[in-house]
Amino acid sequence: MTKAQNPLDVSGAERARRVQQMFSEIAPRYDLLNHVLSLNIDKRWRKFTVRKLHDVLVRPNAVALDICCGTGDLSLELGRVTRTVGVDFCHPMLVHGLEKVKRSGLPVTLCAGDALRLPFADAEFDAITIAFGLRNVTDVKRGLGEIYRLLKPGGRAAVLEFSQPVIPGFRQAFNWYFNHVLPRIGGWISGSSMAYTYLPSSVQSFPNQKALAEMMRSIGFAKVKYYNLSGGIAALHVGEKQG
Repeated sequence: MTKAQNPLDVSGAERARRVQQMFSEIAPRYDLLNHVLSLNIDKRWRKFTVRKLHDVLVRPNAVALDICCGTGDLSLELGRVTRTVGVDFCHPMLVHGLEKVKRSGLPVTLCAGDALRLPFADAEFDAITIAFGLRNVTDVKRGLGEIYRLLKPGGRAAVLEFSQPVIPGFRQAFNWYFNHVLPRIGGWISGSSMAYTYLPSSVQSFPNQKALAEMMRSIGFAKVKYYNLSGGIAALHVGEKQG
């Protein structure tokens, strides 16, 4: 990808197309990159997400939805507890995810779909997650609205996303790594320099912890709270649909 193809340079359908193309290019090395660049901390973040949903996931006949599931890491974590559907709009990611699902034997189904127009009925899921995907949709508020539509009354949503470090000193050091070192390593391993230049720029343009919490409340989510993970490198936002 050239610099002119950065998804943040455009909006709407063209931005979505470029994001899709970018993730298609890095799909073969996506899991490796996630674990190497995060020193495997991303695995702990996903497990923490499932713990915050556990009381909902263990309800009788509960079904979970994992939006922007990528290669299915969070879908599989959810699938250890209950039946789960993972959805993503990038076919190469799903191909890798399906291989992992088959090996796992867990009750997980992966399918193709757009996070802004998902092919499911209203109030169909007890728990809904989206991990490191909300900042990639072309309309964050609309994406949250789609999650709210699909959630059953009494259900819970969890948004796991890169965020703004909250510890002084550490914040400056991490931002330097995130903006200068990570893109070089990510580009070298993945073969796509744009994907890991886009990552920090997309995080910088994404709402911070408080702003995202307020956006969720404006959609209608109740009991909204967030947890800073690893000093705020990532944050988990949770909210419920009253019923």
